[in-house]
Amino acid sequence: MHRKYTIIIGKTVKKLANLRGGGTALPGLVVEKIDRGFVGELLAELPKGVIVVSGTNGKTTTTKIVSELLGAAGLKVFTNKTGSNFVRGIASAILGEVGKNGKLPHDIAVLELDEAHAVQFIKNAPVQYSLILNVMRDQLDRFGEIDYTAGLLQKVAAATQKTVVLNRDDPRVSALATSLANGASAQYFGADPTLHGVFVNDDKLHQSTSEQPLPPTDLRPALVELASFNEHTAVFHMDDKLYEVRMQLSGVYNFLNAAGALALCKSVLGTDISNEQLITALGTIQPAFGRGETLVINGNELELVLVKNPAGFRLALASFNPAETSAMIAINDMYADGRDMSWLWDVDFSSLKDVGVQAVTGVRAYDMALRLKYDNVETVSVEPDLKLALDAFLMSGVPGKKRIFCTYTAMLKLRRLLRKYTKLEIMG
Repeated sequence: MHRKYTIIIGKTVKKLANLRGGGTALPGLVVEKIDRGFVGELLAELPKGVIVVSGTNGKTTTTKIVSELLGAAGLKVFTNKTGSNFVRGIASAILGEVGKNGKLPHDIAVLELDEAHAVQFIKNAPVQYSLILNVMRDQLDRFGEIDYTAGLLQKVAAATQKTVVLNRDDPRVSALATSLANGASAQYFGADPTLHGVFVNDDKLHQSTSEQPLPPTDLRPALVELASFNEHTAVFHMDDKLYEVRMQLSGVYNFLNAAGALALCKSVLGTDISNEQLITALGTIQPAFGRGETLVINGNELELVLVKNPAGFRLALASFNPAETSAMIAINDMYADGRDMSWLWDVDFSSLKDVGVQAVTGVRAYDMALRLKYDNVETVSVEPDLKLALDAFLMSGVPGKKRIFCTYTAMLKLRRLLRKYTKLEIMG
């Protein structure tokens, strides 16, 4: 179909979807059906090409960091900022940006892609750069075992034309360097060996964060290394110098994500921007929606923390002092969350034992409550209905900061419900 007609139909569907309250996938799904080459052809016209960010954990936040760092260097960046990381989500995002001339008014695209959909994407669109964050067991009903996921990411690496940035500390990711083709090169990011007890790979997931494993003997040189961190400050090692930055992003996992984003941007920009400029820009970046996003409700801070697999939940719990907040956990099992909730049994919740959980909610509220009981964590309330649970949680009278750990579809629903309490842009 001629591009002009695809755009007209797609924009019409997008407008109708917005009138019904949003939905990032439907317009893109329609475009996929009527013009399969639409996304790839448009992106191939961008002067500086396409970047793909993939991996199990951290894609949305890392994509946001990369986009804003490249923007600080003067590039006009197209990205799927809603976090809808299927190809249809990218198509929907394009419909919101494409001009009347049928072109995107951008220099470069930075795209978050689900591992499986990244493989579909590379069949139709050229990829100049890719960033592979990690490989963890996630949504076993979709992906099966972890080596299958690694195989999907291997195809992304092999299709990348210029530079693939890999997590040096994840053996399944660093091994992808052997898959490169098209004359592409590999660059690495990672954490100082003293931090490997915090940022464990999947094989060491059950190892205590207090145990410090011996440093690997074959560490590959990292373009950017996370040297150290505390609650809000990270120190990065780049070009034989240390750079300290106070970050707006919360959660220890975001410090390592930032190292990957910095390494990718250095690979793309070269000498067009200094390390000092990158670090300054990094310090201004706010959390992506639902990923450590903080709101103010009734004078108290409320933070939304996305959790979707054992590794992510583990690091989320390790990032905060349970004594300083009251917590709610919202667990759904829709397709976008993963239908198999057995992963909850691979998360250690004992850090919540002394303070308990104010409420659990969502489709799998009782499963979550049972899991907490086995770690001797008291649950004050079990309410499957998200609206009732949220209202009770916010009106509980418990003072101080509140935090909600939530799966993806629960997070989207909670953000809509929170419009009752505060001004909030709806992204999903």
